Amino acid sequence: MADLPVDGRPVTVAVHVRRLRCQNSGCGRRTFREQVPGALERYQRRTVRLATQLGAVVRELAGRASQRTLSALAMEISRHTAIRILMRLPLPTRPVPVVLGVDDFALKRRLRYATVLIDAATGARVDVLPDRKADTVQTWLKAHPGVEVVCRDGSAAYAQAVTNALPDAVQVADRWHVWKNYAEAALKEVRAHAACWAKGGPASTATKQAWNTLERWHAVHDLVDKGAGLLECARRLQLSLNTVKRYARAAEPERLRSAP
Repeated sequence: MADLPVDGRPVTVAVHVRRLRCQNSGCGRRTFREQVPGALERYQRRTVRLATQLGAVVRELAGRASQRTLSALAMEISRHTAIRILMRLPLPTRPVPVVLGVDDFALKRRLRYATVLIDAATGARVDVLPDRKADTVQTWLKAHPGVEVVCRDGSAAYAQAVTNALPDAVQVADRWHVWKNYAEAALKEVRAHAACWAKGGPASTATKQAWNTLERWHAVHDLVDKGAGLLECARRLQLSLNTVKRYARAAEPERLRSAP
């Protein structure tokens, strides 16, 4: 059996055990190996303490990274063995938090999404759900009672799931989404008054880009007033057709300037 290395050298332990034979003809297993509890496990060629250390490393580093780290510690395993050790480890049991955070994230943007559940007080991950459907969240909440406050985003699906599963729970919006929505609303309002901001600025602060915009607007509108088509304007001014269309649609040059 492989054991923990000593001074950078691999160690092998030779264990002699008895093999027992069952005389009962109806027994499904005819032979049995003598067990050594606390030192060896069934179907393993590693001691318990070596398996414990391997599990601690692969839990943190998973495949190739754990293989490289364990090789430096004189514990040679393949990356496939590291993954098998990781998959055999029991999942940790996490208590149901009183304040639960619910949010979605993209597994493949615009195609696949999942839901992450965290303890809003400690930030520890509680569970990950395979999608962001209301039925999935509702089923989890019913199977894990004890949640009193749900901190979520503005999703209507999450709101309906919490209402159905925990009608007495308090639903609050998390600070990140509140600030994000406020910032987007403020920026949208500022952009809606871009022309007003551009007109209100002092003339001495006009940049070279603003003067170029003014000159191009006058050039495009002069040609359009003379009967030239948009394609002809683009050819004469050496601008793209979409740029000429944008300048031609603007009733005044200030509408083309971005808000300060």
